[in-house]
Formats: sequence, C-alpha cells, structure tokens
Amino acid sequence: MKFQDLRAAWRTDFILHRFDAELIERDDCLVVRTPANPNFYWGNFLALPHTPADGDLAHWLGRFDDEVAAGRPEVRHVAFAFNSDAPPPDALPSWRAAGFERYDSEVLALHRGELQRPPAPRGEVLVRPVDWAQDLPALVALQCTDTDGHAPAGYRRFRERQMARYAAMQRSGIAEWFGVWCDGVLAADCGLLRDSEVGRFQHVETHPDWRRRGLCRSLVAAVCEWGFANWDLQRLLMKADPDDVAIGIYRSVGFQGFDRDWALQRRAPDDGGLAVLETEA
Repeated sequence: MKFQDLRAAWRTDFILHRFDAELIERDDCLVVRTPANPNFYWGNFLALPHTPADGDLAHWLGRFDDEVAAGRPEVRHVAFAFNSDAPPPDALPSWRAAGFERYDSEVLALHRGELQRPPAPRGEVLVRPVDWAQDLPALVALQCTDTDGHAPAGYRRFRERQMARYAAMQRSGIAEWFGVWCDGVLAADCGLLRDSEVGRFQHVETHPDWRRRGLCRSLVAAVCEWGFANWDLQRLLMKADPDDVAIGIYRSVGFQGFDRDWALQRRAPDDGGLAVLETEA
C-alpha cells in the first residue's frame, strides 16, 4: 500500500505522522509507529487498503504484533485504520467479540471564501495562539477533563507527550495551537496543522463548564480566518463523529461533509496509558 493512495482525511492525519513517526509501506498495509508516544493509538497502527474479512482477525493481530508491538512493551493496544468505505454496523462480528471498538467519522471541508462568521459570544472572550511556556499546564488540564473512559493518569501522560510534539511542530512552522480565554480562564482549545495549501484541525475541546455558549463556534471560525490569512490556506479539513453535537457547530460556520472514514481499536487490557482517536477534528 502506498501513502499516495490514502483518502483525503487519512492523508492529512499523516501531517502529524510524517513529523516524527516511523512510516513503512508494505504490500498489504501502511505501518505507523511513534517512538516518542507508544500509548498514542493512532500514532501506532496499521492502515489497510480494504475492509478485512471477519475470518482475517488472527492474521491481522499477528501482523500488528510483528509490525507495531514487537519489542515495545508499552504498546498494549491494537489499532487499524481502513482506506475503504465502511461496512454495515453489524459487520465483523469476530472482531467485535474480540473487544474492538469501531469509530466512524465524517470528513468535512471548508474552502477559502466559504467561512460563515458566527455572532460574537457574550462576555469578555479572547482567542489567540497559545504561549507554550505559559499556557501548557492549562492546556493539558483542559484536555484531561474528559478522558473518554481511559485511565486518568495514563491519559494525562499521553496528552503531555502529544502536546510536546505539537510544540515542536509549531517551532518547525507546520502547526499552531489556539485557546479561548473567558474572564482569564482557558475555556476551549484546538490545533491546526498544514501541508502546503491544506490545513487540518486537531483536538477541538471545550471545558464542560463553558459549553453551549458559542465558544467552540467562535474558536473554529477564528482559527479558520487565521489559517487563511497567515498560512494562505485554500482548504481546511476536520473529522467529526457524525452523531455528536459538535458536527453541527462545524457545519454552522461553513464546513460541509464530503467523505466518511472508519477505524477499529482495542484498548490495552488494563486501560492504562491510553489515548483516544486523535482525529476528532
């Protein structure tokens, strides 16, 4: 499988992977390994060109062990991305019985000139790029308010490692991170990566105490404007759970769906040191 064959959204995932991950093209898959963050599920996975057969489970578990987990005791999860249309929800019963969770995402795009600026939220609101030296503890604390059921200590370790990567990418000019401050409190954040004229959102998060106030909408719109103005981007992409309320926020500022993708993960047995899909946006 070749990297050039990836669908649009998976291709923008590799903006992150190309920065410091190990990437290998095999005849039957793509191998992604992130030495700096072995607990990052979606930095340590196999990408398959087609949906596997239900009876292929043992084969692919063996391939994951050989290509991703071998010699790396911290890697205790299993993760597969699929560069193909998603099968029906009741497909792959053996995989579900083996503990795999399925993630379906809608892929949305916004082109230059299509942004719909939302009304300003009430109160004193400041949207700006983060100061990594000053803001990092608050960013990690915000991102750990919802661990998606993962062990808190392990999830925090994952987020700390991941934010260190984004900080390094920012210094290289291919990433920027943004926050929304309300009355001096960090209430929401997200990242933006770039590859030539295409930008990709990362990890849009709003603190539970500050939701339903229009802050996420204002943040996404402001970051879009920043990307168009400062990076001369022509198109912005993000991925979202098609059943989550956040997708309506993205659509409200002009994003439109154009594709779907899907993936399977099995969490580590003790659920410690885990990471959620880093393709929420």
